[in-house]
Amino acid sequence: MPPLQPDAGLDDWLAHLEALHPRGEAGIELGLERVAAVKARLGQRETCPVILVGGTNGKGSVCAMLERILLAAGYRVGLYTSPHLLHYNERVRINGVAADDARLCAAFARVERARGDVALTYFEFGTLAAWEVFAAEELDAIILEVGLGGRLDATNVYEPACTVVTGVDLDHMDYLGADREAIGREKAGIFRAGVPAICGDPQPPQSLAAYAAQIGAGLQVMGRDFGYLRQEQQWLYWGRPAGRSGQGAAAEVIRRGGLAFPALRGERQLANAASALAVLDALHGDLPVAMQDIRRGLGQVELAGRFQVLPGRPAVVLDVAHNPQAARVLAANLGEMSFHRNTWAVFGMLADKDIDGVIEALRERVTHWLPCTLEGRRAASADFLASRLRAAGLAVTGEFASPAAALTQAQENAGEDDRILAFGSFLTVAAALQMLGRSA
Repeated sequence: MPPLQPDAGLDDWLAHLEALHPRGEAGIELGLERVAAVKARLGQRETCPVILVGGTNGKGSVCAMLERILLAAGYRVGLYTSPHLLHYNERVRINGVAADDARLCAAFARVERARGDVALTYFEFGTLAAWEVFAAEELDAIILEVGLGGRLDATNVYEPACTVVTGVDLDHMDYLGADREAIGREKAGIFRAGVPAICGDPQPPQSLAAYAAQIGAGLQVMGRDFGYLRQEQQWLYWGRPAGRSGQGAAAEVIRRGGLAFPALRGERQLANAASALAVLDALHGDLPVAMQDIRRGLGQVELAGRFQVLPGRPAVVLDVAHNPQAARVLAANLGEMSFHRNTWAVFGMLADKDIDGVIEALRERVTHWLPCTLEGRRAASADFLASRLRAAGLAVTGEFASPAAALTQAQENAGEDDRILAFGSFLTVAAALQMLGRSA
């Protein structure tokens, strides 16, 4: 592979990353050996608390809440997430601002020099480069979102001060296992002995709890060691002091009441907020935050594509929900909205997802289905999505070559009292944002 020119831009680097490994950007090859070897060559080390966030759904929300609260408290924060919606730069943020092209290109160049003949995957290369960006800053905290699973994910080469598994459900089963027990064990692989481990799933797989106990991780579980109580116009968080979990600590409970609802919409966001606060309690000795920081951070948090409701008539709802659990949450959120006569669904998914499960979760909330074909080799075609909708006994309004075409159809036919829903993948939401002229 010819070397990149010294003046290579970000697009050149991203094309290089895709070509570097046989599996390309969309490819997945789990394992820590490659990324650990290059991490060592780069001399990367942890100099501030690292928060490692995994889980089937809710990772992005918890990361965004942690970032915003810590920024409100005056800390310098690095955040690495994936995938991006519109621009790669979204993946690497410093103090709430996406890294610029020059900073990313310089980091990519350092990783390229260090890797030698190691064929890093797109995600591995990006993870190492993100850390290079962070290492050039004097940060107080780094938040890393797990890409896939946990145990063998590239982010797991870094040593965390706290770990989070937001929840465990069925997704990526070709890589993580056929049931919740197998998937739970993979996600629990980010736990460390003696390190606080927050689990936002009130009924975690036995495999997750057993592994935490086996290695001596400080596991705290939603509903047992921390949780939330929804009140009329506000909510209450409760938790246990750092290092205290289980029934033996029943008498010691921290309560924070009078909290305004997070700026992110939907009931599930209270659970995500409670998980974020449990993390901050666990790290209170290193990263203390005040109640005013929590309130301000939760009130300011933004995250595109997570039950994002755009103003106007008809209303437009954007959601990246791409597995049955996320689709059920989306269905519940749609049910809590004010009345809309019809729902026009711009529906695009990847072929390796549980398409039937997503359709089943939303069948009662959608009146007009507009399946569309996404870009990329992993995409399910519009005609295949239409066939699955018909197999479920649902009518199809049309089949569309792109989300933009489906969205145009919805806009032309939806009434003022209707709503338009674009969902099923990050790619679906990204295409809708681009067409609507909005940033991520």
